This record gives sequence, C-alpha cells and structure tokens, in this order.
Amino acid sequence: MAQKVVVIFSGGMDSFTVLNKAFRQGHDVYALTFDYGQRHCKEIDYAAKVCQELGISHKVIDIRSINGILAGSSLTDDIDVPEGHYAEDNMKSTVVPNRNMILLSLAVGYAVSLGANKVYYGAHSGDHTIYPDCRPEFVKRMNDVCAIANYEPVEIVTPYLNDSKIEILADGLAMGLDYSKTWTCYNGREKACGKCGACDERLEAFRINGVSDPLEYEV
Repeated sequence: MAQKVVVIFSGGMDSFTVLNKAFRQGHDVYALTFDYGQRHCKEIDYAAKVCQELGISHKVIDIRSINGILAGSSLTDDIDVPEGHYAEDNMKSTVVPNRNMILLSLAVGYAVSLGANKVYYGAHSGDHTIYPDCRPEFVKRMNDVCAIANYEPVEIVTPYLNDSKIEILADGLAMGLDYSKTWTCYNGREKACGKCGACDERLEAFRINGVSDPLEYEV
C-alpha cells in the first residue's frame, strides 16, 4: 500500500517539483495549499490545476484572518514588492512573520488526521539568506517538535533543503516537468513582472540550465 504523505503546495516551481517528486516515488499524495492573503494568490489556481491533472487530493485552506495579527510583509500588506535578488537586504520585506511554522503546524495536524507520517515542503538553500524558516536549523528543530507533538510522530521532509533553485529546476527538467504550470512572481498580475526577487531567481535558474522559461513576462 502506498504511503500517505502531505505536501505543502503553493503552486510555485519549488513546491511543484517537490509534489511531483513525492508523486513519482509512489506516495499517496495529499496536497495542501494555503490562502494567507498573498497578493500573488493566482498561484493557488495553478496549484489546483496541477492537482486536478495528476488526480491528487487537494485542499485549499483559507487562513487570511491571520493577517490581522501578522503585519509588515510586502506579500500581504500594502507595501511595494522589492526588486532584486534574494541576497539583497531589501528582500526582508517579503518575510511573513512565522509563516512556515504556522503552515507546517497545520500540515502536521492534517497528516495526523490522515494517518500520514510525512509532510513535505520546498525549502531550499536560496531561501536561507532571507528566510529563517527555510534554514536547516529550523527544519531540524521542527522535526524534533513534530516527533513528540502528537501520539504519532510526523517527519518534515525537505528534499531540496541544501540545493539551489538552479539544482531544483535541473531535477525537475530531468523528470520532464512542465514549468508553465507554475507561478512564481510575487506580483499577481496577468504576466510575471520579471523584476521581483522571485522572478529574478527563477529566470536565473532557467538561464543557467540553458532553457527558456515558458512563462510570459512584462519585461
């Protein structure tokens, strides 16, 4: 019998690769997408379409009410999304306070209710500079807590924790994945902006892998 696993699936290219990796490993995948009021909420539509195509169970959870107590992020507040690379200090405005701890806690609860013992999410090394909740020490400590927080231990699985987005894309391309089915841009407009940190890192990954990004860009 296939092992049940929960995958936190935003609809972006990292979680898209993680989702497909878990699916191709033969797991019984349950995808979980969160609507936390992000301005790039069109990624949720991309996530839904992918799960429908793969025949994967998919839940979209509305947690927008938490924005009343989690202020100060350009992804959720009326603050301009910064441009440039994630290595630049101005990208700290895209941090949503305690986001991954909240999302992982909900995903772990879902896993326990399903009888699943693993939760996957797409943290990677490119996030380490700006996002504390994507760093190895955070994942280790979350795993320590999730081993004792319920009667049934749940493991937090991060297949690309020490890999860059360049390496994630290379793995996805080797799997034959179609990245036109993903949305990365922090601005939720008709086309990707090509200037925000998410677009900058995505375009760099495609360029270094020697392939064209199938998404349309404003620039």
